[in-house]
Amino acid sequence: MNILLLGSGGREHALAWKMKQSKLCDKLFIAPGNAGTARLGKNVNINVNDFEQQKSFCIENNIELLVVGPEDPLVNGVYDFFKNQIDWKGFVIGPSKYGAQLEGSKAFSKKFMQRHNIPTADYAEFDATNFEEGKKYIQQHSLPIVLKADGLAAGKGVVIATSHDEALNVFEEMIINKQFGEASSKVVIEEFLSGIEVSIFVLTDGKDYKIIGHAKDYKRIGEGDTGLNTGGMGCVTPVPFVDKIFMQKIESKIIRPTVDGLSKEDIGYKGFIFFGLINVNGEPFVIEYNCRMGDPETEVVLPRLKNDLVELFISLHDGKLSETTIEFDERACATVVAVSGGYPGDYEKGKVISFPEDIPGESIIFHAGTKVIGNDIVTNGGRVLAVTSYGKNIGEAVQQSKNILKGISFEGMNYRKDIGYEFE
Repeated sequence: MNILLLGSGGREHALAWKMKQSKLCDKLFIAPGNAGTARLGKNVNINVNDFEQQKSFCIENNIELLVVGPEDPLVNGVYDFFKNQIDWKGFVIGPSKYGAQLEGSKAFSKKFMQRHNIPTADYAEFDATNFEEGKKYIQQHSLPIVLKADGLAAGKGVVIATSHDEALNVFEEMIINKQFGEASSKVVIEEFLSGIEVSIFVLTDGKDYKIIGHAKDYKRIGEGDTGLNTGGMGCVTPVPFVDKIFMQKIESKIIRPTVDGLSKEDIGYKGFIFFGLINVNGEPFVIEYNCRMGDPETEVVLPRLKNDLVELFISLHDGKLSETTIEFDERACATVVAVSGGYPGDYEKGKVISFPEDIPGESIIFHAGTKVIGNDIVTNGGRVLAVTSYGKNIGEAVQQSKNILKGISFEGMNYRKDIGYEFE
């Protein structure tokens, strides 16, 4: 079948890499893609939110499967748009616009969790109409305190405040000064949960589900988890504390009630659910839902998944997900992200990247912020690329990725040397 993949990051390169391996993949197109995806299929210059242009392309190129990488088009209703087209007969991997509110609205997801008794932090929500009430709530709240912009804020809408003054300033900045525009017109205030975070990834048709992997990522720019938050500096899997007992708790208390909730409320959902969890003294709590795969988590989850991904998508579409068996590579997997100098602040683009001539079979380079100019591959974003490697354990996998990174260079290049440090 012919496939169109939306997106341009490391997640999309990993999805393209995995789908290209399928015997069912004939032609693969990526919109808009990056320098890495261009080697796996054909990049096409279509915006991820331009549904009309995507539809025309799908019809002209006999696209049977549309896979949506990033959250924006899902929250904006790409699934609903294509479902309502009578002149296109393919199918979309992704939730409905209503279902995508699990990520698109923090308040929506918290209410959903409350309705279905899914463990999460206690919270309250406020907007301009009850702003003063919100200030009082903050002043009486224990510290630290978590403030979240309700809508999508490019991963920057969450602040953990360690003082009431800081929390009040953030609250005012979000709601009164519209720091994130419409996304922060409503703010969710949560209790702070202390523990270790882990992400679980599921494919679901809204009734059945399959766990396709889990991972721990590292958000801070600096080693030892210091400095500013980023989109993710690296990732490891499998996570040692996610044993059979803990996974059973995750399934029974979180995944199953979530999927049952989608079914009971008749919420259209045919795609990925990313469960952002925290392990609090052996008990899992939901920090957030995402309605797509994570980045850089995809770069370790898909290399460990032995199943044919396109076959899984077809099983999902045909309502046969429950009949499939998920298989994993027994090896550990780690990815280390190379970023532009200055990231996550201001950074320059257009720096020429040099690569080693030979990449060992146990390593893969996934491009993120890259593009081709003439004969050169140059930087085109904050997170430039991720090196994923297999190993007998996490420490070996991380070391292998760092070995490869020593042979990659571009002006200002930076990466963390301590990914997976707790597990070595």
